[in-house]
Amino acid sequence: MKETKNIMIVGVGGQGTLLTSRILGGITVAAGYDVKLSEVHGMAQRGGSVVTFVRYGEKVAEPIVEEGQADVLIAFERLEALRYAHFLKKDGVIVVNDQRIDPITVVTGAAAYPEGIMETLEKDHTVFKVNAMEEAIKLGNSKVFNIIVLGVAAKHMDFNKDLWLEVIEKTVPPKTIELNKKAFLYGFEVTV
Repeated sequence: MKETKNIMIVGVGGQGTLLTSRILGGITVAAGYDVKLSEVHGMAQRGGSVVTFVRYGEKVAEPIVEEGQADVLIAFERLEALRYAHFLKKDGVIVVNDQRIDPITVVTGAAAYPEGIMETLEKDHTVFKVNAMEEAIKLGNSKVFNIIVLGVAAKHMDFNKDLWLEVIEKTVPPKTIELNKKAFLYGFEVTV
């Protein structure tokens, strides 16, 4: 019996959360799992939170991941990682893009961006951080940073590298296949 795994992807509107969830959905189906996805959009168009739940296993009844049940939390921004860390299991892992994007409340001065987010997360959780934006720029396109983060997270899931690359090839726009594969491999092979 295949145990159900719970993955959460959190970020800010425009960070590629939905593409990442499509790749995750594709790989779980390709590997023969039952999968359920659920996307929760905040003010995504205005830089608000975007949350995607991906649950896969032998038979998955519902798409929502309960608090304390996520095996892997993929966070495309530090504050989003902090905001959703309570969804993680005791032995779960957080893979976080070490980037700061000020929410509208910070931009308008109504709130302050919290200090020491990474240190706070590392007190209670196993955290793998990567400066994916910097690496994506080195690869020539900042938009693939989410695929770098996915590459790091992939090491904490049940699928082999070749299957990931196959699904990426089928999911991303044709002109970006090679760049996305390079981004994934960087994340998959980097030691964080």
